[in-house]
Amino acid sequence: MHRPVQNEEERYLLHQLQLSATLKEDSIFVPGTQRGRWKLRPDLFFVFFSSHTPCGDASIIPMLEVEDQPCCPVSRDWASNPSVEASSNLEAPENKKKCEDLDSPVTKKMRLDLGAPAREVANGTAHHQSFGNQESGLIPPGVSSSNLTVEGLASVTRIALGGAKVVDVHRTGAKCVPGEAGDLGKPGAAYHRVGLLRVKPGRGDRTRSMSCSDKVARWNVLGCQGALLMHFLEEPIYLTAVVIGKCPYSQEAMQRALIERCQNVSALPKGFGIQELKLQQSDLLFEHSRCAVQAKRADSSGRLVPCGAAISWSAVPEQPLDVTANGFPQGTTKKGIGSLQARSRISKVELFRSFQKLLSSIAEDKWPDSLRVQKLNTYQEYKEAASAYQEAWSTLRKQAFASWIRNPPDYHQFK
Repeated sequence: MHRPVQNEEERYLLHQLQLSATLKEDSIFVPGTQRGRWKLRPDLFFVFFSSHTPCGDASIIPMLEVEDQPCCPVSRDWASNPSVEASSNLEAPENKKKCEDLDSPVTKKMRLDLGAPAREVANGTAHHQSFGNQESGLIPPGVSSSNLTVEGLASVTRIALGGAKVVDVHRTGAKCVPGEAGDLGKPGAAYHRVGLLRVKPGRGDRTRSMSCSDKVARWNVLGCQGALLMHFLEEPIYLTAVVIGKCPYSQEAMQRALIERCQNVSALPKGFGIQELKLQQSDLLFEHSRCAVQAKRADSSGRLVPCGAAISWSAVPEQPLDVTANGFPQGTTKKGIGSLQARSRISKVELFRSFQKLLSSIAEDKWPDSLRVQKLNTYQEYKEAASAYQEAWSTLRKQAFASWIRNPPDYHQFK
């Protein structure tokens, strides 16, 4: 299962830049027109595959009356407890948390077979037939999808597949960020608001990591290379397509979450822009996905608990595999936490060291201008010096993602 992890891509791109800039070997880059800068070979494209729909906005998928309802009913206590609605950005009461707990046996039943009545195939692409289509002009001007629930979108568009009624939604465990309107938490299709920024779901303390839907939407404007590598690149590196494995899926939700939320962003620096990202669904089912495991354990009791380990692989010659458990390299002891050996290969510190190694291997008179104008020391200073990227990111935040959670600058003051 692949989730959007920008650091994996950065590690690979850094290696490819090293091949081009210092070893003069074949790589995915060719020289650009500006000193010290490179660009992607025109015959290469990046395709992102995920075994499951990105968490967050893209996972809010309408459920029609012909399908099984995915969620347990909301308790009647909700109606007499308005604080639940008012505190949608805080931890929910215990009874509500049980309804949202993805591991609970009483929670949503995610169907593996999306079924013919709720699915169509057009131009080779699998679609959940859904309730709205902005391209057809069915949502009136001035109506913002980010302020609507799925139920609200259905009532505005007056569309449901084959006349079927939208009765509920596949729910995401990703929580709305502070500053967003927040979910209503009502029963059925009115549970979620769509188009909002969210943080990744988790079992412990609230994370500061944005949802996968939000990250991919940002990549579609800024590129997946990050700020550091923009020093060496003439233009961002964009994904050409996103392919999702067999799971609950909605073409409209994907389009909304990854593209349409940013479609009105304007005045971006040269080279940056909203991309026409191709969205596809595969019929391949990841055998270890929650859907598949739940199907195999349909008659078993007990909770399904996600594994705390992560495997990251990059096409690099030195230690391509990075296996971590609860955030630390596998085998790290309590004594070892804080040591060099306890760092993941795709941590920001390690990637910055790779960036510095690349920089030191290039003669200073061949550095790009952005690295020659001032003395830079910290990770934060190098990121801020990528002026075009920072301008694009600032524009995106102001016009579309104002509530995006940012780490304090102190987190990035390492050398």
